[in-house]
Amino acid sequence: MAESKKAIGMDEWKRKLQAVNVKKEDMNKLVMNFLVTEGFADAVEQFQLESGTDADIDLTTVTDRMVVKKAVQNGHVVDAIEKVLSLNPEILSENPKALFSLLQQLFIELIRDGRMEEALMFAQKKLGPLAEEIRFLGEFERTFSLLILHNVANSSVSDLLKMSKRHKTANDVNEAMLISQTNEKETKLSSLLKMLAWVDKELEKEVTYPKIKDFSTCKLEDPAAI
Repeated sequence: MAESKKAIGMDEWKRKLQAVNVKKEDMNKLVMNFLVTEGFADAVEQFQLESGTDADIDLTTVTDRMVVKKAVQNGHVVDAIEKVLSLNPEILSENPKALFSLLQQLFIELIRDGRMEEALMFAQKKLGPLAEEIRFLGEFERTFSLLILHNVANSSVSDLLKMSKRHKTANDVNEAMLISQTNEKETKLSSLLKMLAWVDKELEKEVTYPKIKDFSTCKLEDPAAI
């Protein structure tokens, strides 16, 4: 018979949590990293003044990323590409995913504007060669189908013309720029949450303990009540 798991009650678990000492400086660094990564330039500057936490990055690079991100979100993809190239041409040459996302989005914007012939030529000359990489082939085929479908709104590729696609492209480019600036592609907070989820899964194999089901409230749930 398999041994039952060890159980840790709410009171004991709270004592263990309270025994953990988290330095304010470390918390401030975590907040600063989030603000820098997400591109809140004004908040970065203000938090730097109030907390004394160094951003460890030129604030103009944060602003530059947000200029590019906003341009993509507004459908001004050519402006975004020109801005990225002016900052560092290697950002796109070293990140095929971001390059494909931008060119794909430019193709979509041409379709959105009804410039079908121009879109066809663009797909053949710019987008098609990238699709030779097998990882981009499926997405290229979906995108190219916008040229031949008569009722895109009711098709399986209707998502390509939604604003959420612009936001996804903007995030892909932001990630590429972030890597070139900080060697990170996501916030440290995101990484910590992923690590927490992994540890939680592993610990659950051996122990029953109060868990946080909803991180928006961080409320602990007593295992005895579950």
